[in-house]
Amino acid sequence: MKDFKEIKAGSKPVQKLYVAVMLWFVGRAIQAAARIDDDVRKEFAALPEGFTFSLTVEPNGPAMIVGKADGRVKYLGWNPEGKKIDLKLRVKGIEQAMLMFTFQESTAMANARVRLVADGEVPFALAVIRVLDIVEVYLLPKLIAQLAVKRYPAWNFQRKYVGRARVYLRSLLGY
Repeated sequence: MKDFKEIKAGSKPVQKLYVAVMLWFVGRAIQAAARIDDDVRKEFAALPEGFTFSLTVEPNGPAMIVGKADGRVKYLGWNPEGKKIDLKLRVKGIEQAMLMFTFQESTAMANARVRLVADGEVPFALAVIRVLDIVEVYLLPKLIAQLAVKRYPAWNFQRKYVGRARVYLRSLLGY
C-alpha cells in the first residue's frame, strides 16, 4: 500500500463561489417575491409561523436560509448555526449544484435523480419547490427558465415583466 499515493478531491473554489452567489441572490429574490407575488405569498401563508428552510450544498458547500416570522418572509443568510431549521433541502455535491444553478437540470429532474434530498415534511418541501420555481421564472429569461422549471407559466405582461423588474430591484436593494 505504500506504493499508492492518496489523491484528495479538489475544493473547486470557482464553482463554490458561483453557487454561493446564486444562493445569495435566490434567497433575496424569495424574500422579494413573497412581498409582490400572490402565489408566493399563498405558499408561505400555508406554512406555519416561524417556519425556516435551508438549501445547502453537501458536504461543506454554500447554503441559503429563508424563514417566515411575523407573517413576513426573510432571507436569513447562509450560516445555519443557532437557527432551528424545519426543512433542509440538500444538494448532494457541488457538481450537482452546478447542474441545477447553470439551469442544465430542473429542480424536479434533480429531485427525480436523487441529487436534491429533502429532510422534513413533504408538503412543506413541495411548497418550497413551487416557490423556487416561481422565483426562477422571475429571475430568468424564458428560454433559460423553460429548462429550469417543469412547466413554464402563462403569465400576463404586467406580472411577467413588471414583477420581474420589482423582484430584481428588491433583491438588489435587500427589502
